[in-house]
Formats: sequence, C-alpha cells, structure tokens
Amino acid sequence: MSTPAPTTAANTSENLVIWAGGRVVQPGDGALSAVDHGITVGDGVFETCAVFDGQAFALTRHLRRLARSAAGLGLEAPDEALVRDGVGAVLEEAAARTRAGAGEVGRLRITVTAGVGPLGSGRTPGAQTVVVAAGPATISPTGRAVRSPWTRNERSAVAGLKTTSYAENVVALADAVAKGGDEALLANTAGDLCEGTGANVFLERGGELVTPLLASGCLAGITRELLLEWGAEAGLPVREARPGELPFQVLDEVTAGEAGLLLTGSVRNVQPVTWLDGVDVATGELSAVARELFERRSRERLDP
Repeated sequence: MSTPAPTTAANTSENLVIWAGGRVVQPGDGALSAVDHGITVGDGVFETCAVFDGQAFALTRHLRRLARSAAGLGLEAPDEALVRDGVGAVLEEAAARTRAGAGEVGRLRITVTAGVGPLGSGRTPGAQTVVVAAGPATISPTGRAVRSPWTRNERSAVAGLKTTSYAENVVALADAVAKGGDEALLANTAGDLCEGTGANVFLERGGELVTPLLASGCLAGITRELLLEWGAEAGLPVREARPGELPFQVLDEVTAGEAGLLLTGSVRNVQPVTWLDGVDVATGELSAVARELFERRSRERLDP
C-alpha cells in the first residue's frame, strides 16, 4: 500500500489530501487558528486508519475510540456526522487525484481539538476543530525494535487515550531510529512491558501469543483488538497477559531466541519483529500465521 499527494503540488506522485473547516485545503494553506488549543497545548485526540482500495479500514471502531479518548480528556463528543463527511470528502478527492496520476493513499488521520482557546491550559467553550487528512503509507512485512530508556506512566491522566500530546512518543521513536530501529518499546512505571510509541506488542512464548493488559497503560489498539478477536475465532492461542506475566525483561527471551515478538498497529497491521536491540531474531510460527490471518480478514471485512 502506497500513498499520494495533490496534483496541484510540485510532487504529483504523492497524494496528500487535507480537509479542514469543511473544505479541502492545500498543505500550505492557513486552515487553523494560531491559538487553536490543539496547537498551543496539544489539547486534542486523533485516530489513524489504514486505507484499503480507497476506503478507511475499521472506521466505525476508530470513531468509537475517538469518542472514548475525547471523553477521557473531558471534551465534548466529536460530531460523528461531520467527521464522516470529512472522511468521505478526503477519500473522494484522493481517488480523483489518483485517477489523474497521483499514487494511492494508504493512511487516513482524523484529528479533533478543543478549538480556539487561551494560551494557557484552561479551555474556552466553543466549536471543536476537525481535520481529516489522507496520505502515503507503506506497510512493511517486518519491524525493527529498540528498548526505550523511558517509561509509560500507567497512572497518567491520559493513559490509554489517543491524544495529540505526542511529544514523549516523538522523543522515544527518534531515539530508536538513531539506534537502527523503527519502533521503541516501553515499560510502564511498574516495570511491565507496555507498548511501542505507535504500536501494541504481542509475545510469542509457550505456544501462545500474549499481549499486555490494558491496565499496563497501553492503548486499546484496534489492530490488537481485532487480532484477539479474529485469532480466537480462528482457534489461535492468543490472549491478554495475566497481571505480572510480562515484565519488561521478558524481551531478553526474544534476543535469546526463546520467544518471538509482534507489533500491531494501523499502519503496521500485524508485523513480526526480526531485529531487537541489534540482534537478529526469528519470526515464530504463530506470528507468521497471525500476520497471514489479519491480512486476509482485513480485506474480507472492511468495517468489522
């Protein structure tokens, strides 16, 4: 899956489409207020969906989680009809640009902020800001991960919410990339394996695929959720961990060749890790089966 940009832009091979303020805008257009609370203090929520054959995958689940994240931040529920209008407009425009010679989009992002507000943390009641954008995405069959020196705070006010306050993830990912990876793995403050900066994790060990509990502070990932559901439906031994079952040190089993590791996310799907902290690691049999199952089901069930 690849992605594109506007035919009016210099690069016509990349199809980047943005909808804001109820209209399609160009990347360089001023579409948001300089004092939008999403810009000044990161007061907003977002969702990222894969785009398959011009349509957003699992959109209903993503919109449900968008509403949960907004409620967790104390924001009003996003206007789902307005968001769906934006999604429709962006995908329609992207398809038109693809027909005109731009590449296909592979990723869709929905962002909802608290709207125009003060320079401080307090909010001014008013209309929310809604932005929908689609652009390039390439899903790699394998991943490279690095253990992060930082932790996820499972007791944070925003633990488990998909917010635009993403600076911690940006720093951790940059550190992983500098060390040769494409994802950082984080423990929580209790020392348990938690998640990546933009992915959930599954360990293949003891003949099972096991993922950290949501109580660890990880995001309730849509791909994670579907792998648990579809795996159980297909008879795969896949489940959530028991409390304390996955300490961060369990990753030593991966580098020792005693366990396997999967990353799951909307622009990764189900992705076996083949390199951890500089060590090449093998893809487990269950991990390969899980990846094939998800690839097949996600094409069969566009909005599961």
